[in-house]
Amino acid sequence: MLEPNGPLPPEIYWRRRALAIGGAIVVLLLVVWLINSLRGGGDSETDPAAASSSLTTPVSISPTASGSSTSSGGSGGSGGGGGGAAAAGGEASSGTSGSSGASSSGASSSAAPSGQPVAAGQCPDQSLAIKVAADKPTYLPGEEPSFTTVVTNIGTTPCERDLGSSLQQVLVYTIDGAVRLWSNIDCFPQSAADVRTLAAGEQAQFTVKWSAKTSAPDCLTQPEPQRDPVGPGAYTVVGQLGQLRSAPEPFNLS
Repeated sequence: MLEPNGPLPPEIYWRRRALAIGGAIVVLLLVVWLINSLRGGGDSETDPAAASSSLTTPVSISPTASGSSTSSGGSGGSGGGGGGAAAAGGEASSGTSGSSGASSSGASSSAAPSGQPVAAGQCPDQSLAIKVAADKPTYLPGEEPSFTTVVTNIGTTPCERDLGSSLQQVLVYTIDGAVRLWSNIDCFPQSAADVRTLAAGEQAQFTVKWSAKTSAPDCLTQPEPQRDPVGPGAYTVVGQLGQLRSAPEPFNLS
């Protein structure tokens, strides 16, 4: 049966058989490819659906509270007019400082003075910056420390503010800020107003001196207030205008 029989030569029959077998193989390959293509198309249709399902999964986002920042500026340098009333709030010259440290009876805790609120219509604290510094880094025995306060209008428009010495304070603390040693208005309070109009960027400068002795807020109510000499060491000075306070600045007594 495998041997071709017919009027034609055997080679022709073998060629026909080879072509028939080759065509069958091609058809079989086409059928397999078609089946695989259909299966692959089904898989590709399901993958986007799965991806879409994963993309649409809700994500919970917890809101965070935004913190508020407070900016405080300080500017040194020479300012506007000098403060006669502020100078009156400082202490007069007194004896030399003693070698012993300040006693606890002449000092108070480091709680910051609350200060007086700003009068209506005057510059708010946010429009002002206050800076205070000792005029020398170190004072020799017998020298009275001198402190210069500079108030600057850091706003963009002119405004007025009462800069009277009753509202200005210069305070001395221990270097760690734990003990308040002195304030210029403890024993020499002033009540005169000094309302000034400060242009944007304008400064007002005031200077007070310290006798290097302690004081307390009840200085005027005591018949004989105890004021002890402050001994050598490192200290800080802080300026305050109403409720606006400066950063502490260090200085030394030798």
